[in-house]
Amino acid sequence: MGFLNRHYEKAGVGISKSANKKTGSKLFFELLGRKFWLLIGLNMLFTLFFAPLPISLLCMSTKLLSVKASMIAVIALTLLFMVLIGPATAGMTEVLRKFTLEKHSFILSDFFSSFKKNFKYSAIIGFIDCLMVASCISGFFIYPKIAEIYGKIMYLCLALVLSAGITIIIMNFYIFPMIVATDLSLSNIIKNSFALACIAIKKNVITLFLNILIYGIFAFLCLINLTFLIVFPFLPTAIVSFINCFNCYPVIQKYVINPYYENKGEVNPEIADPSFDDVDSIFEDKGGSESPSEIKKSEKVVENRKKPKGKIIS
Repeated sequence: MGFLNRHYEKAGVGISKSANKKTGSKLFFELLGRKFWLLIGLNMLFTLFFAPLPISLLCMSTKLLSVKASMIAVIALTLLFMVLIGPATAGMTEVLRKFTLEKHSFILSDFFSSFKKNFKYSAIIGFIDCLMVASCISGFFIYPKIAEIYGKIMYLCLALVLSAGITIIIMNFYIFPMIVATDLSLSNIIKNSFALACIAIKKNVITLFLNILIYGIFAFLCLINLTFLIVFPFLPTAIVSFINCFNCYPVIQKYVINPYYENKGEVNPEIADPSFDDVDSIFEDKGGSESPSEIKKSEKVVENRKKPKGKIIS
């Protein structure tokens, strides 16, 4: 703020291009603050792809359609949701990946570009995820009932189903970022995501805990008062997905992307220093390395001279 001070007489040292950048939680909250309104817009865009679900519920409750027509409509809309939710997640992931890399993103164009480009792989994963969620929810209610008949051994089956569900959730932290950021085959993406789920255990547990915490708070508020459902189109999914991408994408860079470029003798362009090479640079950046310089007295502003009275007509 020295340049606002009338007694300012020193030039600062400047800022170096190689100055340390923020990392960790400091960078996360800085990005969250800068991108908050964009995240709300992204969440609203993503929520549009949930439209088939409430429409299917409307078809079930309305009397305008016959029972058979209602069932057909519900099945068709549910399948439509199961196919589209994956590509929509890929679109959102591409935007959040750019946010994580501190790059500018044109939300609409980046979202739908990734939606179309990665439709095949992401639709398959999205469909499998929906089946997994349905299986876990069903198992949570069915296995305790079966245990009453066949004994407590059925709780072991429930534990296995829930363990598989948690593993798949953690794998999803890596699957969609790899779909949008790499050219790997789907089988290799799944294989790598399982490996990363096992390698970065600490980071995965923290990320999973934050997912459960945020969605748990949201679900609790909705149980208290259903009006909190109004928040769903605006906040939780994009925030949670941003946390996932911010925490897990560096792991993908470290174990998947960086080794690929290192084998080619290149540097990952996502993390490469954009500054000019010293050989090609005409001027050298001295920011941060110069010592403060005093301004010569002849250059100081004369403050004690009297100001003319009255108006000056030009």
